Order: sequence, then C-alpha cells, then structure tokens
Amino acid sequence: MPKNAHDLLVQLRDHAAARRKKPPAIEAPKTFADRAADWIAGLVGSWRFVIIQSALLAAWLIFNIVSQARVDPYPFILLNLLLSFQAAYTAPVIMMSQNRQSDIDRARNMEDYEVNRKAELEIETLHEKIDLLREQEIAQLTAAIARLTKAIEAKGVALSSLTPIPGLALRAPREWVVRECFTISSDRTDRSRSARP
Repeated sequence: MPKNAHDLLVQLRDHAAARRKKPPAIEAPKTFADRAADWIAGLVGSWRFVIIQSALLAAWLIFNIVSQARVDPYPFILLNLLLSFQAAYTAPVIMMSQNRQSDIDRARNMEDYEVNRKAELEIETLHEKIDLLREQEIAQLTAAIARLTKAIEAKGVALSSLTPIPGLALRAPREWVVRECFTISSDRTDRSRSARP
C-alpha cells in the first residue's frame, strides 16, 4: 500500500475517532434571519396554511360578489395584488431556508464521503493482508511438498510410480501432495512381490 494512502487512512481514522467523541450538533439556525426563514418556510409549506389561505380567499370572493359594500369587485384586482405581494416575499424567504438546508446537506455529504473513503481504504488494506497470508500459506505448502518429495525420493520410491487421486490439480509437474491417497502402482507392487523368495 502506498505511503500516501496509508497516511490518508490514519488521518481518516483520527478524524472518525474525533467525530465519535463529539456527537454532531443539531443544525439549529443561528441568526434571527435564519430562524425567521425556517419559520416562514415551515408555515407556508403546511396544510394549515393552505386551508387557512383557501378559506380567506373563498371568504374574500364571496364577500366581494354578494355584498353591496364590496372592496374589490370583479375581476378582483386587489386580491391579485395581495397574492402577488405574498408570492414576491415568501419565495425569497423559502429560498433562504432551502439554501441553509443545502449547506447542512453538503456538510453531511462530505462526512459521508469521508466515511466511504475510509471504508474503501480499510477494505483494500484487508485485501492486502489476506493476499499476503495466502501467499505465505502457498509458500509453506510448496516447501512442505518439496520436503515430502525429497523424503519419498530418499526412500527410493520413484515419483512416477505414485498415482494421484483423479481430478487432483497439481501446481508443479513433479510436486505431488503425498498422503494416503497416493498408492504405488500395481505392476511395481507385483514386481516387488515376485522378487521375494
């Protein structure tokens, strides 16, 4: 693993440990403008506001249609002006609240990115450790096979006379896994029996 990746992993581990010690604070609005923007956005984006505004609009329309003392006769120009004022002022306030929320989401996304990057580096480290262990195990098995092969040859048994289990995959042409599964071929056994008196 390159040194810079190792340093980055150490840095991310330290950052995660510091984040665990200090729990994340609830992102409450700090200034009056932020609190007001959140309150107005919460009010305008509620069913209560929709129902109250619909009732007021219906009352305004009925009063100006039925009453003789109407304030805003058809085509309700004053009502259009009031609704335009409302839209002109609530839209920027809602945008302020959304901008603050997007800043909070961006900070959370950066924390999630750091967590994901740390997890990726940890997984890469684990893969490297597993690969190293596998290489060491293969080296130990290869050395054990070489020792067993020398021991068999030292006892005078030719490797060509050993029969492996069918389907056993061998890594090297002259290296055989020696267990009870290997048997001396039948014709060598017959010859040794016939050589006895």
